[in-house]
Amino acid sequence: MRIAPHDAATTPSPHDLAPVPSPRALTATTREPEYATEGVGYERQTRRMNHIDVNTGTNWAAFAGAEPDLAGTVEERFGAFTHHVLATLRKDGSPRTTGLEVRFLGGELWLGMMPDSLKALDLRRDPRFAIQANPGSGTEMSGGDVRISGRAIEVEDPETKARYTREVEPPEPFHLFRTELMEVVRTYIEGDKYLVVQVWKPGEPVRTLKRT
Repeated sequence: MRIAPHDAATTPSPHDLAPVPSPRALTATTREPEYATEGVGYERQTRRMNHIDVNTGTNWAAFAGAEPDLAGTVEERFGAFTHHVLATLRKDGSPRTTGLEVRFLGGELWLGMMPDSLKALDLRRDPRFAIQANPGSGTEMSGGDVRISGRAIEVEDPETKARYTREVEPPEPFHLFRTELMEVVRTYIEGDKYLVVQVWKPGEPVRTLKRT
């Protein structure tokens, strides 16, 4: 039995939700890829791909355009496994962690959830979230430890949900959230000597910290 309304990342068709180009293929001058945006409702839900707002976060395409190398690594890490760990806030402010599948489509990072699940109710009340990529078996963590934090905005627009449904075929009904990224962090070991931490925030370049 499926526990979430979608699987790990797939390659969407050239229609409807167009696929996100490989982040490594984006250059410094590529800030506005031609994603499918037809339909007024879809345009309301989808930001301009080159938009970065320090106060409200930014979407996946803008992050990938600004930092293609880090974005490529992060997407590969999430794509390596189906289930990841989502942190939300309960009504009393304490943390809640649950399993979740994620989806990269049309320049957005999407979170899909079963109807009235506790994590969905948490996000409706407080949109702040953090999601940690599944580390996999053992302790190698190829690609490093990766986590994303930001805000999850529930999608109510029927056109957008219909597009998503055509691509992902989730069990219905379901909650769909698009994300506004506020921080992306990757931690890894370099040369068995350094602990390297890469930190990205909207409007800032990646900061790299090394510790012995």
